Amino acid sequence: MLSIGCHLSPSKGLLQMAMTASQLGANTFQFFARNPRGAKAKALDPADAEAMAAYLSEQQFAPVLVHAPYTLNPCAKRQEVMAFAELAMRDDLNRVNEMQIPLYNLHPGSHVGQGAAVGIEKTAALLNRILSEPFPGTVLLETMAGQGSEIGGTFEELRAIIDRVEKREQIGVCLDTCHVFAAGYDIASDPDRVLTAFDRVIGLDRLKYVHLNDSKFGLGQHKDRHAAIGEGEIGIEGVRRIVNHPVLQKLPFCLETPHEELSEYAEEIRLVRGLVYDD
Repeated sequence: MLSIGCHLSPSKGLLQMAMTASQLGANTFQFFARNPRGAKAKALDPADAEAMAAYLSEQQFAPVLVHAPYTLNPCAKRQEVMAFAELAMRDDLNRVNEMQIPLYNLHPGSHVGQGAAVGIEKTAALLNRILSEPFPGTVLLETMAGQGSEIGGTFEELRAIIDRVEKREQIGVCLDTCHVFAAGYDIASDPDRVLTAFDRVIGLDRLKYVHLNDSKFGLGQHKDRHAAIGEGEIGIEGVRRIVNHPVLQKLPFCLETPHEELSEYAEEIRLVRGLVYDD
């Protein structure tokens, strides 16, 4: 069965969040360990974390993902922004470890006029500092749309970061379908060609998770605007090709589509499952 879920909030507790995922028909999900647009992180309840881990194991969930806050920029120009990124990442990885979550997802950052080469060096240097402390999981670099001064809009930029990380065995990649499409990789029409390029540059062994999103804008427009499944430029047939690709269908998928109600995610999970030939 396809592993698919959506982004959820832990505001009512970690175990409750996992149970909500089950009610939606999901068998994976992602969440923020702290305020996604701020520095605050709610105190972790060890008993709740243990209960969630036990529930995920009992229900045979696919790996769950913790997402870094959007305000975290590991290659920022301003020192105080860099300092926040390091502080937040260190705390997040400790929390991820306590929650027994194997994957932590990170936007590689924006170089804000310093140039991509500087951004790549800074992001890799931060990862080296963070991973100097014991961490049993994997940090995922997300594929980006190449919007503005973002790094990670090409597979080559992600590979350049990975090559500079000392503990590169702990670095993986999360493929965002909207982002790669916006970056110019036609995953809608020819996912095999895109994944062949990914394998040549990065290696498919590093691909650990998929953000499944449609795109409001067309191929190669470098605009990061997610759309509901089947309502964007990737389209329902493009999504069908993606979820049935033999490489991708082995991975967990998470919807980051623009819905207000959980019931809409339940419907979208059913929609995507219905696209899988043998699900």
